[in-house]
Amino acid sequence: MKVLTVIGTRPEAIKMAPVVHELKRHGHRIDSKVCVTGQHREMLDPMLELFGIDPSFDLDVMRPGQGMADVTCAVLSGMTSILQRERPDWVLVQGDTTTVMATSMAAYWQKINVGHVEAGLRTFDKYAPFPEEVNRRMAGVIADLHFAPTRWAALNLHREGVPGENVKITGNTVIDALQDVAGRTYDPSGTQLGALGLRDDERTVLVTAHRQENFGDGMHRICAAVRELAERHGDVRFVYPVHFNPRARAAAFEHLADLPNVALIDPLDYEPLVWLLKRSHLVITDSGGLQEEAAGMSTPVLVLRETTERPEGVDAGIARLVGTNHAEIVDVADRLLQDDRAHALMADVPCPYGDGRAARRIVATLMDHAGMETHAGHTEQPWPQHPLDELLTHATPALDPRHAERLPRFGRRRTDRQEV
Repeated sequence: MKVLTVIGTRPEAIKMAPVVHELKRHGHRIDSKVCVTGQHREMLDPMLELFGIDPSFDLDVMRPGQGMADVTCAVLSGMTSILQRERPDWVLVQGDTTTVMATSMAAYWQKINVGHVEAGLRTFDKYAPFPEEVNRRMAGVIADLHFAPTRWAALNLHREGVPGENVKITGNTVIDALQDVAGRTYDPSGTQLGALGLRDDERTVLVTAHRQENFGDGMHRICAAVRELAERHGDVRFVYPVHFNPRARAAAFEHLADLPNVALIDPLDYEPLVWLLKRSHLVITDSGGLQEEAAGMSTPVLVLRETTERPEGVDAGIARLVGTNHAEIVDVADRLLQDDRAHALMADVPCPYGDGRAARRIVATLMDHAGMETHAGHTEQPWPQHPLDELLTHATPALDPRHAERLPRFGRRRTDRQEV
């Protein structure tokens, strides 16, 4: 069986690394190759090095000043050439990037099977997150196998008409990667984290904000809220890896640069980020992946977004949607920093995103689909411990993504657009 795994960005590299290594483990029966598009060139390469991934192909699509249309065209053209030459049995894509959307389209045109890792995530708002929501929906229309990370994601696919036999609930591969990196020894000495002098006896709050929909007034409200929290809690260290986007950096430095307990640092590679996450008391972020990683570390997370395609954390209680509302960010974070019981209630829940065995389930599904036997006596336990049919039979109304309860629980009403 020939499998081509396609990676474009830093998050894709992190989440596909466990799959690439699991495919390699079956190298005597699976011809596995990796193609990188280079959609995030400077952030992608360190992840390839961290996880020991040696690509067979590199499209190197990034050019200064190009837009989404340019990246889409470059990926479509480059992938078409590779697919015509290689003719893999499966193309694996992950998530919701332009690389995923364009690669899926190129594979469809060549009539090559597509496996979509992290399938089924939805907000049902095509502009939030933008353009990811539409990217993953387009990949979902094309995909032949859907590796849904959770029951919620599988339900979304079911309601879109995807046959149950084409959906496999696997858990999210980010938990596989997180457990791998968290188990490594990391020494921050000599790095920007080491220079902060973080003490074991002080609480740390990790802050990140970079989403396009938060630029402008939203980013200023976020940073003003962090400032108020830092002024209220002088004994807490706020560590803010600031995105390189000028609009994100301007707001952060305008509001926070003069505070002694706020550290504005450059973006972190994955290994130091995991080290910082392990010691964080609270995470305040608009990142999708960090919602999952915080839950994997049993760290409460405040989500700086109006809605989330990862509602499992909200449902479990370890995540809270606060949007960019200044008062709500301050109110919820202040309570978690003052009330140990409130913090424990959020933190003390099982991770809703996976158990660290997602990559094994994905590769086992591909092998089963090809009629290839796995190792004698080796089977992967399902994630979660319910088959899809049973899930659909016993699903509660609150799990219906279009049910009226979803909006107040997993989304915040938008004031800038009429609800339809």
